[in-house]
Amino acid sequence: MEVERDFMNSPPMKTVRFGSSVINTLAKVKQGDTGDYELIKHQLADPDIKDAQIVNWLQEFRSCVTMLGKEHEQLIYSVLRLPWLGRSPAVVDEYLAFLGNLISAQTVYLRPCLRMLVSNFTPKRIKIQEGNVDISDSDDDEDNLPRIFDQCHQALQMIARYAPSTSRFLMPILSENFPFVQKSSRSLECYVHNLLRIAVYIPTLRREVLELIISKMLTLDVSAPRSEIEDVESSGQENQSGDDFLFDMDDDEDSPLKSSQSVDGKPMLHPIAERLDTLMSVLLAFIKDMCHVNGSLDVEMAKGVYRDLVCIFDKLMLPTHASCHVQYCMFYLCSFRLGLAEAFLDHLWKLLQSPSQPPVLRQAAAGYMGSFLARAKFLPIPTVRACLDLLVPWLHLYIDSQDSGSKAFCDVSLHGPFYSTCQAVFYTLIFRHKAMVEGNMKKGLAYLQSLNLERIVMCQLNPLKVCLPAVTNMFAAITRKYQLVFCYTIIERNNRQQLPIIRSSVGGDSLSTNTNPLDTFFPFDPYLLKRSGKLFESIYQVWEEPSDCMVDVARKVDRKVSADDEDDFLQSETPRSDVMMGVTPGSYDSHLRSPSSVGSPPIAFLQRPF
Repeated sequence: MEVERDFMNSPPMKTVRFGSSVINTLAKVKQGDTGDYELIKHQLADPDIKDAQIVNWLQEFRSCVTMLGKEHEQLIYSVLRLPWLGRSPAVVDEYLAFLGNLISAQTVYLRPCLRMLVSNFTPKRIKIQEGNVDISDSDDDEDNLPRIFDQCHQALQMIARYAPSTSRFLMPILSENFPFVQKSSRSLECYVHNLLRIAVYIPTLRREVLELIISKMLTLDVSAPRSEIEDVESSGQENQSGDDFLFDMDDDEDSPLKSSQSVDGKPMLHPIAERLDTLMSVLLAFIKDMCHVNGSLDVEMAKGVYRDLVCIFDKLMLPTHASCHVQYCMFYLCSFRLGLAEAFLDHLWKLLQSPSQPPVLRQAAAGYMGSFLARAKFLPIPTVRACLDLLVPWLHLYIDSQDSGSKAFCDVSLHGPFYSTCQAVFYTLIFRHKAMVEGNMKKGLAYLQSLNLERIVMCQLNPLKVCLPAVTNMFAAITRKYQLVFCYTIIERNNRQQLPIIRSSVGGDSLSTNTNPLDTFFPFDPYLLKRSGKLFESIYQVWEEPSDCMVDVARKVDRKVSADDEDDFLQSETPRSDVMMGVTPGSYDSHLRSPSSVGSPPIAFLQRPF
């Protein structure tokens, strides 16, 4: 025992192993002697263990793998912690052989093996102590990362062949090990990259893997509001806290897996937007690669990816309000082939008109449909007209069913899908009217007149009161130009009938002005992420100010922004529904005459038809 204590208190020699063989040690354990057992565990935990030692140990364990049941899990855990990744080919091959034997003979260790492999999907961190401060640093050279990841996936593929239940146990482990969204862009990028590699060689997991990734990306997306990103980027100041960018792993420009920021320009200044930009670049590259073979679109593969993404869209993207970028994965996929875009529009149309769907999802589907029709440059005008031929008759049928009823008054809670569809139609016409009348003005005008927009605008449901003021004003200018309908009388009447809500609060009386009662957002508003945004430059329809439409000058707000930021006519026009402004008794009249007051008055004042 004295010799044992001396050994335990001294560094182990690297060329000598101690104790009995593994087989003999396991036999001793059955007799109650655990001395050699603990000795083996100690030697396996040696941080300076050499390649030859690892190979010898693994060969011994392989020879008795059938004896390593659940009672020896601590010993197996020691073997699983061996630093085999990035070692010599002999070590890697022997370790893979050991994993194959272990999983084949003892399936109880499937989960620990999977956890060990997944834990290596991100660069390792070590703590370096300088003075009394612990500094986190990378334990892996960037040049070594691709090799380490390849070896992990080689092991995973082998395990998946030996254990058919791998896919069932793998997804919970992938979810548990997903890095916290505040981790560095590099860690998130590596992990997502490795998850998508799994989706390639275990295709049955592709939908679940994409769902996991997109759910995490949506968390990032809604944490970085559009206005916040614009403010940070325009001011050139980083609004970050804590450890943002503390672990930047992109120093080695020769790394095949390096972040794209060192290649494609400067990173986003907003830290969350930077992470999201990195992940969007990885996801969009995966979508493209999965849909193309040798540079040509594989229609069947594209259909499979579309089916996966549209299911995730229904489950995650559609119910998520005010996401700015993640939904562009659908936009990008649909740009590959017109049939995919038409299938997406048909899917949105079915959601919109389905009475079994919750109204909030029907309204979201209308918002997606209008924004997609307006912004997708790859959609030809016949497709846009075909969608309008579905939307507009539906509006007329809705008016027919409501005009003579007891609910024929302006009420967002009763007619939300109707108002959202009206706004989708108005928004589409604002962007597409010029293309509709180009080439054959007479035929284009005849089509616009056939939509009978006047009946929609003049109906007792009064959609102009509910739609965004920016959309309403631009639509009014365009329809006046083509003499389709005169909206300004209704807009002025709605403006006069805009009444304030006075309520008591801690700070005294206040006025709630809600000019966005639909809580509208346009899912395909301008894309703000720099690197991944380059993929959309040729397929995205930017807003072009019409020179021939006289829009009320009072609507325009003076803004000190660059020409590049003047992309959307809704900028600074979309009000926030939760904005509260203090009001003094003498300011009511001037406030009600303000252009920003155009919108839906409180429901309490709308209990009669107009």
